[in-house]
Amino acid sequence: MTVANSVSMSHSIAGRYAQAVFDIVMAEGQIDSLARETESLAAALADSADLRALISSPKYSRAEQATAIAAIASKMGLSPVMANTLQLMAKNRRLFVLPQLAERLAALIADARGEVTAEVTSAVALSDEQQERLKATLAEKSGKTVKLNTRVDETLIGGMIVKLGSQMIDSSVRSKLASLQNVMKEVG
Repeated sequence: MTVANSVSMSHSIAGRYAQAVFDIVMAEGQIDSLARETESLAAALADSADLRALISSPKYSRAEQATAIAAIASKMGLSPVMANTLQLMAKNRRLFVLPQLAERLAALIADARGEVTAEVTSAVALSDEQQERLKATLAEKSGKTVKLNTRVDETLIGGMIVKLGSQMIDSSVRSKLASLQNVMKEVG
């Protein structure tokens, strides 16, 4: 099996679990609670090397994973739906897709709320005012509420790169210089 196939399989497995959890929670009207739990779970995965080892290492038995994940779910105060899903994933040896589950749940929640996330890379940190203006402009274009994930990349020299869904707007000085360089090569 190729790496691409295993990644695709992981996303497929995570997608099925995420859709099931999402459907149950939506029927109960607890989407805000699910959003908080999803953020907490993603943060725990990002912060804890031990948790990442637990979900991905084959040295832990199903029973050990189930016991550990039950304790984690209890400590985090996860809802019965989420805790039971994690238990089922441990029983079926599917905890390795937990990061993809959190991503998929976040996407389902955002879609249900009419939100979209824009990835913004800028040469310098954006002020709060600049972020608000950018959100407003992107919201007007997309017709959805926009959240920004921002990061700084000084190699852009100036300007920014904005990715919103499948669209990308590159107004960085670096890309403009690269375009100018290509034009100069064609001329010369």
